[in-house]
Amino acid sequence: MRAKKNFLLVKNQRIEQNERLSEKAKARLGKSKADNTLKAYCADWSDFSDWCRYHGERDLPARPETIVNYLNDLADDAKANTVARRVTAISENHMAAGYTGKNNPAKDALVRTAMEAIRREKGTFQQGKAPILMETLYVLADCFGDDIVSLRDRALIFLGFAGAFRRSELVAIQVEHLTFTTQGLVILVPQSKSDQLGRGTEIAVPYAPDPEVCAVRAVRAWLQAADIHTGPLFRPFTRSHTLRDSQLTDKSVALIVKKYAALAGFNPASFAGHSLRRGFATSAAQHDVDALTIMRQTRHHSEKMVHRYIEQGNIFKENPLNKMFKK
Repeated sequence: MRAKKNFLLVKNQRIEQNERLSEKAKARLGKSKADNTLKAYCADWSDFSDWCRYHGERDLPARPETIVNYLNDLADDAKANTVARRVTAISENHMAAGYTGKNNPAKDALVRTAMEAIRREKGTFQQGKAPILMETLYVLADCFGDDIVSLRDRALIFLGFAGAFRRSELVAIQVEHLTFTTQGLVILVPQSKSDQLGRGTEIAVPYAPDPEVCAVRAVRAWLQAADIHTGPLFRPFTRSHTLRDSQLTDKSVALIVKKYAALAGFNPASFAGHSLRRGFATSAAQHDVDALTIMRQTRHHSEKMVHRYIEQGNIFKENPLNKMFKK
């Protein structure tokens, strides 16, 4: 209970207690962070708060030494990037409570030094899930049946790859967001993780020369079979295979990907919903697509992650052993 009471990012005191702000302004300011971000910060803060309660320390405001001791305990089992995210959550919650600038203990030099030591010791490399590459799509294509569930799953996997969609973006697609043209399919993404201001963007998916792995044809076949004209594109089924009106959850994307990875003979534990997006970027790099062109499809705002995909895609292609073997 204490963790929830002291988690102030939902009810920011600096906003709630500001008499000069209108109720409309307060409501809008309360939506400055995405729901998923708030959930993650809440979970991180709860862990810190529980640790403080167990050790008899104060969580808000916390002492820099308290944060450092917590981080070092956390680092025994957690990755460096996880530890860094906890620092961000602690810092954001202190700012919401009015502890800004030098008064924010998470910004203290002692905490920064502790994080540098943890990063140096543990490293920051993250082992991601296996990508579903272009050639993997052909293997998966043999695993789909002709039933309506398979038609949905085929459309979801092929479109997820072709549009480099995040799980949340993929399940949020509405039929009204689709525009079929003679060249392919245009999908409107009203808002996403990298577009918190809701400017929206359009993703183009051309017809594939090979119908076997064509996302556009797969979506058309699914819409026709399911007789969907409005609302969510990808929907769950009841046990009797009756189509529901609601949209799939983002967790369902991971389950569907794992299902067909297993049917294709892969280890399902190595795959997740992100395998589609990662697979597109890695495959594009293998086909010599430049970083900026990849970013237009993936909607990445930073080249850092895209260059990581490019490096992974070229790990064999540009391997010095290739030239050595030829000689």
